[in-house]
Amino acid sequence: MRYDVIVVGSGPAGVTAALRARELGARVALVERGRPGGTCTLDGCVPTRVLAHTARLLRDAAQFAGYGLQAERPTVDFARVMARTQQVVYQVQEKKQLLAHLEGVGAVAFSGVGNAYFLDPHRLGLADGTTLEGDRFILCAGGSARRLDFPGAEYAATHSDVWTFDRLPASVIVVGGGATGCQLASIFAAFGSQVTLMDVAPRLLVTEDALVASTLMAEFGKRGIDVITGISALKSIELRDGLRYLAYERDGQALTRPAEAVVLAVGWPGNLRELHLEAAGVATTGAYVQVDDYLQTSVPHIFAAGDITGKMMLVQSASHQARVAAENAVLGPQRKAEHRLVPHGGFTDPEYASVGLTEEQARASLGSERCVVAVVPYADMDRAVIDGHTVGFGKLLVDRETRHVVGAHVVGELAVEIVELVAAGMAAGMRVEQLADLEIAYPTYTAIVGLAARQIVRELGVVPVAPEWRALKQVRGAEWERRED
Repeated sequence: MRYDVIVVGSGPAGVTAALRARELGARVALVERGRPGGTCTLDGCVPTRVLAHTARLLRDAAQFAGYGLQAERPTVDFARVMARTQQVVYQVQEKKQLLAHLEGVGAVAFSGVGNAYFLDPHRLGLADGTTLEGDRFILCAGGSARRLDFPGAEYAATHSDVWTFDRLPASVIVVGGGATGCQLASIFAAFGSQVTLMDVAPRLLVTEDALVASTLMAEFGKRGIDVITGISALKSIELRDGLRYLAYERDGQALTRPAEAVVLAVGWPGNLRELHLEAAGVATTGAYVQVDDYLQTSVPHIFAAGDITGKMMLVQSASHQARVAAENAVLGPQRKAEHRLVPHGGFTDPEYASVGLTEEQARASLGSERCVVAVVPYADMDRAVIDGHTVGFGKLLVDRETRHVVGAHVVGELAVEIVELVAAGMAAGMRVEQLADLEIAYPTYTAIVGLAARQIVRELGVVPVAPEWRALKQVRGAEWERRED
């Protein structure tokens, strides 16, 4: 049978693309080499979030005595923790019932068929010799953890290998200061491992606002994580006496650090090799499929979405791209995949989250005079004091001329949820005074958004303030949620 659309991959991008194409009336086939769900469900976001939740439970247990609770502080049974992660992965898969969902809407699913590969621009081969013919294709084959090539690299794990650990390592070196590396470092430290976090960049989280990075680095230090930035090269790993000795260079010096485990979190190339893209004439750029703004590859009837494009390595972005790719494949390339607002964050402790421009980007694009900044510490909020989680801040960036919020950054409890509120306001085109007027429930962490917004509207002169009040230099105005400076 010939299909209107063949989707390769069943992660968030693949399933969404198949469902949207079917919704538009196309005859759809979806091909998955292994289990449905993609990296996010099987060894990415879902199991990592289980570990992060376990780490939070450990942290909260340390507060028991302070809140009048009598109980021994729990210890980590690592085998049971890892078993729980797999149980949750199974539960999430069962909840979604992806294959049944696809088949229920009339899509044909080929699951567990091994690697699919192009025979020519319109034919796809499967490992069992089956050939599928399609008018259009959407490539959603995702990516995989990058493995580096240096002496002894075989002694290093990636984040995908963490699920095979049979015991908690006493010491761990995590290489990579991005979102994945920071989450792993935070989790292992909470579990009791001695953690070293390394990166070639001068700071962690180089794509995030500088205040986010500096705050997280400081808090990591307080939690016993040794952060080493600015390394110039990884030289080798030697296995001696049950330890892995990682040799690296920094500031022109040759250094060595031992640990029971070395985990690399250094990139996420697309799964290209097995697809035989050359047989279809699909061009690639580096480790990713080359696509235009319509997610169209160099071959007009072949589209791509998700991690394989290398554009935005986030579940929400993969799903967005998938809807665009499906619509363009079925209806013709009319809609651009524009990632204007992508709220995102990491489940470290403390959490961090961002949307829009960083302060550096805002000052560069708007000019320093037009960029208005408000930073409110978590310690100002009554909810943070109530819960005993006063670490962190909320930061808003506003364009002085339009009074639109152009960026928001939060470090602290429930940071990811807080940023979603600002993102919704930005998407709706709200001005900062409208955000300031929201009657946000009390006592909540989200109230920090209102505190920051009202700080800015006073600075902008949007609300009337008596001259004598300004003379008192009341930075945060008439706010009852505050702390004594």
